[in-house]
Amino acid sequence: MLFLLGGIFLGWSLGANDAANVFGPAVASRMLRFWTAAILASLFVLLGALMGGTPGIETLKGLTQLNIEQAVVCSIAAAVTVTIMTILRLPVSTSQAVIGAILGMGFLNRQFNFAGLEKVLACWLGTPVGGMVAAVILYRVLGSFYNTLNVNLFESDRLIRLSLIAAGSYGAYALGANNVANVTAVFVGAGRISVFSAALIGGLSIALGILTFSKPVMKTVGRRLVRLDAFSALIVVFAEAITVHIYALIGVPVSTSQALVGAILGVGIIKGIKTVRRRTLANIFIGWSLTPVVAGFLSIVIDFVIHLRYVPGM
Repeated sequence: MLFLLGGIFLGWSLGANDAANVFGPAVASRMLRFWTAAILASLFVLLGALMGGTPGIETLKGLTQLNIEQAVVCSIAAAVTVTIMTILRLPVSTSQAVIGAILGMGFLNRQFNFAGLEKVLACWLGTPVGGMVAAVILYRVLGSFYNTLNVNLFESDRLIRLSLIAAGSYGAYALGANNVANVTAVFVGAGRISVFSAALIGGLSIALGILTFSKPVMKTVGRRLVRLDAFSALIVVFAEAITVHIYALIGVPVSTSQALVGAILGVGIIKGIKTVRRRTLANIFIGWSLTPVVAGFLSIVIDFVIHLRYVPGM
């Protein structure tokens, strides 16, 4: 079972980076403590992986045919890419890292499933737009409903806090359902584990990443892109969760980071685009652009290195 270490490493890095996308705004707005958010995220991400992860696993495993050695290389290449971005405190797309690594290996194998790839790319492009549209609609609808409530400041604080817990838990469920395929689908495609085992192992490794190393990126997402009040944080998380869950049902792993940033931009549009920190936004887009390229390059390099042979006398 040592071959799974690459997938576990990837799951850990995914959890460390992407937990910010479901509870980062709530933690940054100081409506929830970090450890409360981390524990809830870990529990619901595992639940989502087990109950809703199958469609995404089926999609990713069919992009190209990999043997077990190549599956491990893809996992390690994607994990290293995401870990580097996490250290840089940039929320990136684990989906892009995984598919970039798979495509790098597909380039070496000269074998691609372009029909499946087109579906994935189309959903990637739609993810931030979907998050933005969902945020704009939710802000208008829930804002109007909230304004009709006759509550005092204490009751309002409690209501929003409970809503953030519910939205974040839903977001964690959607994260597990949508992104567990990124962690272990390659091993299912290589014929080494079952779909259920892939969901369980992937969900547990994502949860481990959340509990051990997600705090730095949580602060980045909530504070560096746009200043969020508690209500705006609720809208952002809810919009991101809905967007990602829809793609989980379709069976395409997408970037929770892209859905979240799209939702934050939606709130920024309503509140005034000047509230969006453009430099941070530009850095995030650079990270998104580089992620699949770096992961694909690393998968090719790692495969080349492990096949080097020492020839005496040379």
